[in-house]
Amino acid sequence: MNRPNPKVGIVSLGCAKALVDSERILTRLRAEGYDISATYDGADVVIVNTCGFLDSARAESLEAIGEAIAENGRVIVTGCLGGDQAAIRAAHPSVLAISGPHQYQAVVEAVHGAVPPPHDPWESLVPAAGLHLTPSHYAYLKISEGCNNSCSFCIIPDIRGRLQSRPIADVLGEAERLAESGVRELLVISQDTGAYGVDLRHQAQDWRGQSRRTHLTDLAKGLGELGIWVRMHYVYPYPHVDDLIPLMAEGTILPYLDIPFQHASPTVLRAMRRPADHEKLLDRISGWRRDCPDLAIRSTFIVGFPGETEEDFEFLLDWMEEAKLDRVGCFKYENVKGAAANAHADHVDEDVKEERHQRFTEAARRIADERAAAKVGSVIVAIIDEVDEEGAIGRSAADSPEVDGAVFLNGETELSPGDLVAVEIDAAEDYDLWGHPVGPPS
Repeated sequence: MNRPNPKVGIVSLGCAKALVDSERILTRLRAEGYDISATYDGADVVIVNTCGFLDSARAESLEAIGEAIAENGRVIVTGCLGGDQAAIRAAHPSVLAISGPHQYQAVVEAVHGAVPPPHDPWESLVPAAGLHLTPSHYAYLKISEGCNNSCSFCIIPDIRGRLQSRPIADVLGEAERLAESGVRELLVISQDTGAYGVDLRHQAQDWRGQSRRTHLTDLAKGLGELGIWVRMHYVYPYPHVDDLIPLMAEGTILPYLDIPFQHASPTVLRAMRRPADHEKLLDRISGWRRDCPDLAIRSTFIVGFPGETEEDFEFLLDWMEEAKLDRVGCFKYENVKGAAANAHADHVDEDVKEERHQRFTEAARRIADERAAAKVGSVIVAIIDEVDEEGAIGRSAADSPEVDGAVFLNGETELSPGDLVAVEIDAAEDYDLWGHPVGPPS
């Protein structure tokens, strides 16, 4: 009598980079014959992939571990919080095993210890592109681990180590397999995408009969050959980022840049250990938009950083008016265990942080609303994410999944996820657009 395959559940917290780690773990386990459970009670063991960056994220991770223990009882912990085993054991002494970020082998071995694999992995079939936790039409492509920067509010180098780039042939090979499996949009991620290949001295490798440097520009050109959408995330504004703009203007990759500016006040940026030449950044943004008018820029900012004065905050608002970024996220400063900024003087009162957060969010929303309104009457291309009885929901080239806006096509029920559709824009509000198709999907 054949026994059912053991089942593994997973809870993946935090950023897209952690989601890719979860996908790699599941791909390995599925190759060994494990089934994947979508529920606690259907799993023989549950993996919790944690986030440990902010104190609030640490609390959320500990809560998720507790929920998994309460619902299932057999829990393996990995991810960024896994580096603080004492904190996890103090809160949840019954966890089966703990490992840090991208320690895939340790997680797999812990699963083996909890639930032995059912049979020889060579007898199992896994898609060449691996298993993914995203919809089938888009996927995250992680090009490196770690970071060489030393921002005073961040402990990522302590958690995930220094920059470790993947050789370009490996990255392009994975991207090609994803495209062949039906993925129509790749979201390029890392901790510092602009630094890709620095640690490997941009060594060259052959791919598709051509020598390619392990460098962001060569990577973008190679990905552009796949004939699918390519979106760049977490791009620190190094000088060579300027070289991506012509590739965006010609359609090789999407005209989209996700740059974590974090602030604009030179005083605050120096305290953050970030580049503080705000005027040069404004000039570069202007130049980028001159050369690629369709460029959408997304960014994140921190308000209430220790020592931030009202003058600093007003400077940031004025800078935003000049930069007119398309997509903006804003966070209130939180201490991060082990970060240098914890020891800074003049921490900002929580009520002041909240008030500044509201003012910043409203300013960013108004700017986004103005830029969206300018698209009414134009025709854009949208990729469809969801379809139900009310219509379809998609995204433009200016919108990354889950973090940006949406394109609503009311009444369009015959479309399918992954379709690319030319859409005339009828209305706009904040970050969202409404429109109707003006041609068949591709």
